[in-house]
Amino acid sequence: MGALVEVKDICKIYNPGENEVRALDHVDVTIEENEFVAIIGHSGSGKSTLMNMLGCLDVPTSGSYFLHGQDVSSMSDDELSDIRNQEIGFIFQGFNLIPNLTAEENVELPLIYRGIGRRERRELAQKALKKVGLEHRMQHKPAEMSGGQQQRVAIARAIAQAPPVILADEPTGNLDSNSTKEIMGILKQLHKEGRTVILITHDNEIAAQAERVIRIKDGKVEEDLVITENAGGTEHE
Repeated sequence: MGALVEVKDICKIYNPGENEVRALDHVDVTIEENEFVAIIGHSGSGKSTLMNMLGCLDVPTSGSYFLHGQDVSSMSDDELSDIRNQEIGFIFQGFNLIPNLTAEENVELPLIYRGIGRRERRELAQKALKKVGLEHRMQHKPAEMSGGQQQRVAIARAIAQAPPVILADEPTGNLDSNSTKEIMGILKQLHKEGRTVILITHDNEIAAQAERVIRIKDGKVEEDLVITENAGGTEHE
């Protein structure tokens, strides 16, 4: 195990000057390989900004971000795009599926951008859909599936090329309790198989299912707890 994510003294400032907003205010976070971490905070806390940094969707105003030992905080847009493709599988609250494509085609889509041939794409897509229990739904379009099934397609799309990091932004936000349980079960299984799972949420019950909870408030890390089975949690250095 080694440090997968190292965020050092990161600030993200919007409208610099008199009316500046510090979305992130000198944040330090280290996440080891194969951790299951929940980042929790209310709307406006900075958790989404932090997620954008971790997912290489945005760059900090100051500070540095190392992913797998590479300093990604000063990379160009093209370089960040390559890192996202190779290292990170994204799962979003809104599923982000293409309505006129089947489940299989939705999972294949990012693999096309990665230059993977048709036969391999199909094999990877089918394997990922089987993994999330949708082997009988591969030719269905999003409108023909429930919300929970659509989110499972989105997870299959995120894991098809086995990225080392799964970044899930409010993945159960639009789902009922049964579907929420299913999705959390899949994320836990992915973690057991060796993936690093970073879960962004505002829900304490969801966060408590991770092994570690980082609480963000007003752009700062307010609390960083390792969850233990016996006690409620112990402070994590």
